[in-house]
Amino acid sequence: MREVLLCKYGELVLKGANRASFESALVKELKYRLSKAGNFRVHRGQSVIYIEPADDGSASPTATEEAYGIASRTFGIAAIARAYEAKKDFADVCRTAAKALGERLSKASTFKVETKRADKSFPMRSAEISAGLGASLLEAFPNLRVDVHSPDVVVKCEIREDAAYVSAGQDRAAGGIPVGTGGRALLLLSGGIDSPVAGWMTAKRGAKPEAVYFEAFPYTSIQAREKVIELARKIARWSGTVKLHVVSLTPLEEALSKNCREEFFTLLLRRSMMRIASGIAKEDGCGALVTGESLGQVASQTMEAIVVTDDAASLPVMRPCIGLDKEEIIAYARKIDTYDTSVLPYEDCCTVFTPRHPKTHPSLSDVIREEEKLDLAAIEAEALSGRETLTVPYDHR
Repeated sequence: MREVLLCKYGELVLKGANRASFESALVKELKYRLSKAGNFRVHRGQSVIYIEPADDGSASPTATEEAYGIASRTFGIAAIARAYEAKKDFADVCRTAAKALGERLSKASTFKVETKRADKSFPMRSAEISAGLGASLLEAFPNLRVDVHSPDVVVKCEIREDAAYVSAGQDRAAGGIPVGTGGRALLLLSGGIDSPVAGWMTAKRGAKPEAVYFEAFPYTSIQAREKVIELARKIARWSGTVKLHVVSLTPLEEALSKNCREEFFTLLLRRSMMRIASGIAKEDGCGALVTGESLGQVASQTMEAIVVTDDAASLPVMRPCIGLDKEEIIAYARKIDTYDTSVLPYEDCCTVFTPRHPKTHPSLSDVIREEEKLDLAAIEAEALSGRETLTVPYDHR
């Protein structure tokens, strides 16, 4: 009795003439990721990707569990089932279901059977299979009764091209579309709660994220940098390897604090970040910048402040969190396992010289007048040329 993972598509089925290219990208990504856990065969058919162990070692419960975790975090897969393979013979389907799902069913009180007959040549219709399999399981497990509304266990039977599969239902997976099918984008990764969520949401829409972290050592600590590297590692579990650029803004922050009006400090700093990030993004072939801003959440995220910030970027700026409140963003951060890292008490460069009364409704002309007090082009060019680039590898664990 062989266990197989059945990975179901979501919106990929709506891609029309481009669907095959999305499916190919998804299979390629799965093969790469699964190679970290064992030897698995990955193939597709009838809107399903099959993940099968290719040797005895990969058929172990541990390897299957790892493969399940990998597939569930791979964008493009909407749902995943741990299924057991049976012959396309009704009697064998009943035997396999009783044996494979016996432990679950013996502890349950209620169940129902759902059938999908993808192979229309199979002699029984879906309703007949469900009724017959249900009767067989009722006989094998006297503790059970049928409940079609809220059962303890949903037994799924799928009749497909080469075999039949039974499972105890399916779980939701990452959804979205395969990473890389939407181009590349550069994430401004701050170390807070919001920006890792924005990076994850961008990857879910198919854009391969790189990241840039702005530090201000010694005002920011080594621990702050390590925190951001760990956040990039968390994102990489979903998006694949992340290229992380580390840029020092210490000379810029010191110059701004000495020469410019305090209430404009955060806006001036963010405009410089946008210009530097745009330069890095263009060098690396990224088509957009990504930030974790949410409209109205803090002083630098008012409509007027966002307009002033965007004026300094030479690429489109995507803000996936723009309409989310803090509780919604925190819920996503917990889901992707970045929250506990994000709340570690290490300051980022935006909090070092935070103005007491930041400008919330700035005019672009006033901000530009403040910028003219400095040779920002030279300072930003030095920061850009001195950046450090790290590779944060994909780790499936």
